[in-house]
Amino acid sequence: MVQRRIILGIVGDSAAGKTTLTRGIAQVLGEENVTVICTDDYHRYNRQQRSEFGITALHPDCNYLDIIQQHLSLLRGGQPILKPIYNHDTGNFDPPEYIEPRQFVIVEGLLGYYTRAARDCYDVKVYLAPPEDLRRTWKIKRDTRKRGYSDEQVITALDKREPDSEKFIRPQRQWSDVVVSFCSPEDSGDENQEHLNVRLVLRPTIPHPDLVRLFDPSSAVDPYSAIRLGLDRDMGKPVDLLEIDGHATSEQVRKLEKILCSDVPSLESCRLDSNVEIGKVTGTTGETIQSYPLALTQLLITYHMLKASSVHQKIGSGGG
Repeated sequence: MVQRRIILGIVGDSAAGKTTLTRGIAQVLGEENVTVICTDDYHRYNRQQRSEFGITALHPDCNYLDIIQQHLSLLRGGQPILKPIYNHDTGNFDPPEYIEPRQFVIVEGLLGYYTRAARDCYDVKVYLAPPEDLRRTWKIKRDTRKRGYSDEQVITALDKREPDSEKFIRPQRQWSDVVVSFCSPEDSGDENQEHLNVRLVLRPTIPHPDLVRLFDPSSAVDPYSAIRLGLDRDMGKPVDLLEIDGHATSEQVRKLEKILCSDVPSLESCRLDSNVEIGKVTGTTGETIQSYPLALTQLLITYHMLKASSVHQKIGSGGG
């Protein structure tokens, strides 16, 4: 019997931080145990054709959504796929790649939750929702430094894609189990990633860890604490809201880390003081820096992956 694979979805607009989040999660799970694929490889048209047809890569009609959901179903069942490859440098397609799924599969991209059949393939669904001004800043930096565009070209592309972002990308937030929003402290406009806070919307669609243990039950939660837990509403529905500030102390971080590890002992080897490179980002001058909000977000999502794997193994072995 082929063991079913555990699939994590990470969806968000271009330059929302999907690859950075994925990298740390793969580190925690062990890269030898993880297969990462990008749904953006499933574009129907190359860059020149999109320009000629007047369609953006964000539009569903520009992507083979039927093949995405077919491949997700095959990967979930442990079957190999022949995955297309879109080359962002050339704007054309490279030869497809034969992929055999490992124990965990991370699927990142623009339209991963767009169809019901695709959504049903995921064990955990994450949506990245940074403030638009911050995402635009990240997009400009990435595309000018890594893809050779000018500031003006990136801004023009962002403006052209905005209607499709609003219509097709952002509504997928409603299907996620966790919404991740990295943001500047107190709207300071500081996009340096070592100082960013994170707001984690936790929907009741999957069982989250008992985070109430973070706080002393005999006293009210300090609204000025670097780690806060409260109730909120997101897209009209009740959710838990976990906020972690960039200036959180190691003591506060370790407390949350301990809760996650107590529920999933295999996370013990992935603590922040271990050799696993989680929460690492590149600073503005190229140096590697540690972000506690990013690290804890990666650990929380990994927690859910391991929990899903544990539940599936119990079901597969006939356990109750």
